[in-house]
Amino acid sequence: MINITLLGSTGSIGTSTLDVIRRHPDRFRLFALAANSSIDSIHAQVLEFRPVYAVLVDATAAATLRSRLASSGVETEVLDGEAALETVVSHPDVDAVMAAIVGAAGLRSAWAAAAAGKRVMLANKESLVVAGKLFMDAVAASGAVLLPVDSEHNAVFQCLPAHGRQGVRRILLTASGGPFRTHAIEQLSDITPEQACAHPNWEMGPKISVDSATMMNKGLEVIEAHWLFDAAPDDIQVVVHPQSIIHSMVEYIDGSVLAQMGNPDMRTPIAYALDWPNRIESGVEPLDLFTIGRLDFEAPDPARFPCLGHAYTAIRSGGTAPAILNAANEVAVQAFLDRRIPFLAIPELIGRCMERVESEQPESIDHLLDVDRRARAESEQIIPELV
Repeated sequence: MINITLLGSTGSIGTSTLDVIRRHPDRFRLFALAANSSIDSIHAQVLEFRPVYAVLVDATAAATLRSRLASSGVETEVLDGEAALETVVSHPDVDAVMAAIVGAAGLRSAWAAAAAGKRVMLANKESLVVAGKLFMDAVAASGAVLLPVDSEHNAVFQCLPAHGRQGVRRILLTASGGPFRTHAIEQLSDITPEQACAHPNWEMGPKISVDSATMMNKGLEVIEAHWLFDAAPDDIQVVVHPQSIIHSMVEYIDGSVLAQMGNPDMRTPIAYALDWPNRIESGVEPLDLFTIGRLDFEAPDPARFPCLGHAYTAIRSGGTAPAILNAANEVAVQAFLDRRIPFLAIPELIGRCMERVESEQPESIDHLLDVDRRARAESEQIIPELV
């Protein structure tokens, strides 16, 4: 029985993780569930899975959950605050942690799981974008097992040699191109949040959906792949693949290219991470190649997707540049979702922030979070310039 702490249990990755766990009650036990403030969702999850702990970062929401559970007879202890996340990932009874809190908000808890030597199933790419070297150092020092859950990195992980990167020439990260891949660029100025969140292949939350539409999601994945697989930026190529059937590929020096394929369903990489190196049933429909019929590939258009260029600039600059990039993007995406800036202003805001906030050498997680705060403040100052 594997004891699991699930961070971000009410989001899309969290609910998909619970669906896989639900299929294997003899294999997995939920030790702790954690969310920000979604009372109704986590209440239902607690009643079903009966974890030892439930965490709501928002103290008011946690108090409401305690009150609801008091009359239900469920013995789950409710904790609140950011520190409680670190408590439930580092607890000695925990074997594995699914780190699925969106954005830089998930960094400290994911890092705590790595530092505690747990199996870290990383669905929070921002942890490596913001704190790549420090995060990987924590994994190495503690002996933690780091398993990528992003479908692209999970695919690369499956296609790489069992030990090291012997014979690898390039990593090929596939990208759907999002909902606006074929739009004329002049049409993008009037894009609404609803349109940007309507991904053609994947069901995702609003932030990652917008990131897919701008291809910043792929830029963040390039940075993540750099740290996960010790790959130089020039050895990571993005390939637009509209069908989202090939989730990524690895090219070898002998001319071979290994690809991991499957229907676009996050339960596949989640199931692989949950019981690695074993494979378990995930609930995903088998792949029907005859129905798919064809697989297309194209190079990303830098004029249409300037966010991808910003990400390559950040990883080549090093230091805290990726943290600045990520903070600016999170502010820009939220401003777009709130209808404070237009869609095309997202890459413009990011570019200006990267120019104005100087990159530094990261010294600690606290230092990186301070850089994150400064970049967010600068991004807010830039927003009025773009309206």
